[in-house]
Amino acid sequence: MEDKKTEFLPYKVVYRQGIGEYEEKKSRFIANIAPVSSEKEAAVFIESVRKKYYDARHNCTAFIIGRNRELTRCSDDGEPGGTAGKPMLEVLLGAEVTNAAAVVTRYFGGTLLGTGGLVRAYTQAVKAGLENAGIATMRYGCRLRIGLDYTDAGRVQYLLEARKTEISDARYTEKVEMDVRVPAEQKEELIKALTEATCGRARVEAVGEGYYMDTGKNREDLE
Repeated sequence: MEDKKTEFLPYKVVYRQGIGEYEEKKSRFIANIAPVSSEKEAAVFIESVRKKYYDARHNCTAFIIGRNRELTRCSDDGEPGGTAGKPMLEVLLGAEVTNAAAVVTRYFGGTLLGTGGLVRAYTQAVKAGLENAGIATMRYGCRLRIGLDYTDAGRVQYLLEARKTEISDARYTEKVEMDVRVPAEQKEELIKALTEATCGRARVEAVGEGYYMDTGKNREDLE
């Protein structure tokens, strides 16, 4: 059985495509980075890039899939062994992302780069692509529904803002209901704070849990 502490560990994913470019002695290296959740999705993305850059000499690839990076693949696509796919994969691993695929397209500039030059070029291209892609943190959390009287609403909103806890939805009828998402390890602490702030009047119910995407700017729904 998987350790509960391991289950709750956050991990990083690519959630938005990005393109970066690097040039070495007139050879162009164009990196396309995309989110993928399966080997099939990775294959479809790779093929789409190959079709887009059909006239290029090489389309080298690397991808990582799985919360624990269970699946990794890379290809040199005709470049000398170990000079393209492996360095590309190492960049993804070094960035600690998963569910990500990278394709680097090379247009030959007429000058041989040598082993070191190729490794550097494919490495830098993927780094440039990642800088322009969207990277988010997947966090294991809970969705809590807070039931309140109107007299407590302002106090609770202030408490949530101070804790940087986003209100994902709010409903104002005869009572006030707010939905919030919090990391699982903060659940009990938040419930205690809400109880103390409202002298026990707040009604807090857990209505869902799972991984949610935290981009640093907004949080998408729990899985």
